[in-house]
Amino acid sequence: MEKIKKLFGGIDLTWKKVIIFAIIAGVYTAVMAMLPITNNTSFEDITISFEVWILFGILIIMNSKSAKDSALKCFIFFLISQPLVYLTQDIINHSNLFLTYYRFWIIWTICTIPMGFIGYFMKKDKWWGLAILTPMLIFLGMHYSGFLGETLYYFPYHLLSTLFCIVTLLLYPICIFNDKKIKITGIIISLIIIIAMTFISFANNTTYNTTILVSDSETGKVFDNSYKVYLEDDRLGKVHIEYDESLEDYKVDAEFKRAGITNLVLEDSNGNKTIYEIDVKRNTYNITKK
Repeated sequence: MEKIKKLFGGIDLTWKKVIIFAIIAGVYTAVMAMLPITNNTSFEDITISFEVWILFGILIIMNSKSAKDSALKCFIFFLISQPLVYLTQDIINHSNLFLTYYRFWIIWTICTIPMGFIGYFMKKDKWWGLAILTPMLIFLGMHYSGFLGETLYYFPYHLLSTLFCIVTLLLYPICIFNDKKIKITGIIISLIIIIAMTFISFANNTTYNTTILVSDSETGKVFDNSYKVYLEDDRLGKVHIEYDESLEDYKVDAEFKRAGITNLVLEDSNGNKTIYEIDVKRNTYNITKK
């Protein structure tokens, strides 16, 4: 723990280190965004969410020498790293991501100036330091809830990000504060956030809604609302038949609550069954008639 705690104030954070850190972070994030194997995994999360960037920002803040130094180093770190995420992809993939997306992220980069300045005062080991940290803990808790929902839906995808959020929620009050009362209060706040967000994740299941079949005489999949439709493993979710006015025909819609493989059964009024195997993933599926 002492080695970990040293990261939160025991590093001689020179400008050279900040710049090198920013370049590595930007290029690494771009690589994670481009690798197909990282799709829908924890390794891709750094490209679309904030939990790792929160850690980067807090490490810079805790190793800065003054509020001004903290604000400037946070700003320069994000001013270098964020454009590199898009420019690296543009150079390799001949895309246009920088002009498309960076105009939104430049706003967050500018916000790191006041955030870095105010965040520095967490180092004073006072109650106001915990008040400064708490909104960030809540923000991180919202990330945790989202990742936990994804993990419950498509285990073990996003499990590492889920665990990362839990660890850092507990780590920040432990490593930032020395005052025992402030540290314990911070840990209690983090535990409350974890418990509350866990409950929310279980109460509000992550879902994938899609149309999986459309009645079509040419393909032989003809049905109407007199048919029964169900999944053999109903833990994956629910299916139902409804009429679509735009298609002018009946369709089977699904609300999937977890990934997996099961059979979809269409049963007519005479008890005749048509069975399809369906392989559900996070935001796609494969269906095959058996």
